Amino acid sequence: MTLSQEVRPAPPAAPPVERGPSFLAKAFGITAVLSAAGSALGLLRDLLLARFFGADSGTDAFLVSWTVPETAAPLLIEDAMAFLMVPAFSLALVLREERPEGPDPVRQLTADTLPWLLAGLCALSGATMLWAPEVVHALAPGLADPALAITCTRITAVTILPFGVAGYLGAALRAHHRFTAPAAIYVAYNLGILGILTTCHLLLGVRAAALGVAFGSLLMAGVLVGPFVRALRGGLHGRRRCAADGRGLLLSPLALLPVAVFTLTRQSQVFIERYLGSTLPAGTISHLNYAAKVSQLAMTTAILICTVTFPLVARALAAGDLVAARDRVEKDLGQAAAVVLAGTAFLIACAPAVVSLLFQRGAFDAADTAATAQVIQVYSFGLLAQALIGVMVRPFFSMRPAVRRADDPRPDTAAGRGLLDWYPVAAMAVGLLVTTVVGLSTARHFGALGLAAGNAAGITTTAVLLLRGLALRGIALRMPQVLGGQARLLLAGAAAAAVGGCAARAVHPAGLSLLAGGVSVLVVYLGLGTLLGARELAGPLARLAALLRENRAPAEGSAVGDDLLEEGTLPDGR
Repeated sequence: MTLSQEVRPAPPAAPPVERGPSFLAKAFGITAVLSAAGSALGLLRDLLLARFFGADSGTDAFLVSWTVPETAAPLLIEDAMAFLMVPAFSLALVLREERPEGPDPVRQLTADTLPWLLAGLCALSGATMLWAPEVVHALAPGLADPALAITCTRITAVTILPFGVAGYLGAALRAHHRFTAPAAIYVAYNLGILGILTTCHLLLGVRAAALGVAFGSLLMAGVLVGPFVRALRGGLHGRRRCAADGRGLLLSPLALLPVAVFTLTRQSQVFIERYLGSTLPAGTISHLNYAAKVSQLAMTTAILICTVTFPLVARALAAGDLVAARDRVEKDLGQAAAVVLAGTAFLIACAPAVVSLLFQRGAFDAADTAATAQVIQVYSFGLLAQALIGVMVRPFFSMRPAVRRADDPRPDTAAGRGLLDWYPVAAMAVGLLVTTVVGLSTARHFGALGLAAGNAAGITTTAVLLLRGLALRGIALRMPQVLGGQARLLLAGAAAAAVGGCAARAVHPAGLSLLAGGVSVLVVYLGLGTLLGARELAGPLARLAALLRENRAPAEGSAVGDDLLEEGTLPDGR
């Protein structure tokens, strides 16, 4: 299908837009601040859920219904839609720069894809509402209150349409290097949930949480409409209307399938946990959910790295620059690992104190705290793999995007290329098999801890397989350099977790325990990582020490953020 067409011999290609360290630091700073606000509101949401409803059959029913937005979010916002549309819009923008005359490729891409997306989302939302009883039975056949879960599922099915719109518009804006509005969507989402939850929980019970999820999703999409319209209007500036000559973009529908299937397969880890957890004592699913929410906080900053840099990787791949793409992916792997391992060490050391301070009030008692903290500690062993998969799968799918140049001489399905598109799905399927086998063999004796161990083992297996897959795809990572950096960070993280755990257990109450454990983790992790030569830690610390010694003026501090994101770990956005 032809998506856009040009008209006359192309003028000399415009030079590519350079996006250096300063741009990355500013983009990361904006994204980090807004994402942190969204995460804080999400944590408040979970705290209120625990306070109002505790961990019982009612919360289990709601959390089964929450599987719908939890599945729709990665499919339509965070993963699949971004994997598809960031490369597509990036290629359209490259063509816009190369061929400034004629129809705008970005507007043509939007006109030929957005209506079909909206129709499909409406159909999927309606089907989920209609088949809610079957969905609940498939997800949790042993649930204590299936009728409540069915009601909540029909409410949360509303989220499918606005989630899809938000994912599409957010991908387009990030491809344009506009990060503020996409980063604000979870602030709007959680504000909507909190508003409904706090005002209606006494009247509607846990159904108020489901209504809040639906309302928040509408706010999420609304945040992006205005910025997206302005971005499209900006592309018309200076363009002249001309007749078509048959060059532009082509849609490759088959490229959509492996991306969507991978995302659903990845989310199936949650399905497996809740399916097996529904046969265990009431509250098991809730403990797993609270633990997962806390554990994911350690990944938030790591995922922000590849969110900000993914448009740069997609642009490089669209222009055929494999070396630039490889270098950026290697940096992202190191930076993501440096951040997530610091969070992992902290959670392993301080999980009991974290859960006690966050959740232990109202209906959430000390037994719930102990159970949730143990699950967090086991979950933490899979956090590094989760972060690395988030980095690796983006360039993997960008190598064969759903949209390509009409004048690309390469066939759409060259020998072996179509089969290789499914490599991440196969890797994830192997990981799911590991998750299932470990969960089935351990759940009877260890309950939720066995399910969490299966999750960590399965996702780690997938990450190892994807490292190999990038090389097969054509992004030849320098594996000795990558693995050496990961090993140094792992050693530092393991030592920090051990020392921090001892420090946290030595003092009471929970607040002092958290402080002692957190400071110990930070000191040991940074110190040992620097001694081991972890570039992601040593470089920024050395530059920060130099700045302090030279007593530079505060106005010069913005350069620190640039260096941290480009050469080492992360800026804090200030």
